[in-house]
Amino acid sequence: QVQLVESGGGLVQPGGSLRLSCAASGFSFSSYVMSWYRPGPGKGRVMVAGINRDGSITNYADSVKGRFTISRDNAANTVYLQMNDLKPEDTALYYCNARQTGSEHWGQGTQVTVSS
Repeated sequence: QVQLVESGGGLVQPGGSLRLSCAASGFSFSSYVMSWYRPGPGKGRVMVAGINRDGSITNYADSVKGRFTISRDNAANTVYLQMNDLKPEDTALYYCNARQTGSEHWGQGTQVTVSS
């Protein structure tokens, strides 16, 4: 059974940090590109950060560049999102995504709320 289970969300003040985790099971994790998404303004989900299969290449939305860092541990079947200098506009439900040609999986999301 394929599962992506996100954790690490919560309430944080502006300028604070959170580390999200996504634990994968039921598929060949190291064969999948992993990404984090959040809802966009009227556009469905938008990618926040992505990482290739071996972790050597990452990419980020312009809005989070320099503040967020995606990483993965293929031995632990887990992808992470380190979020620093959080802003109120980062408030969202964050989803983990696994993708390869012909196959895609989503987690249920973890809520991040940035508020004073």
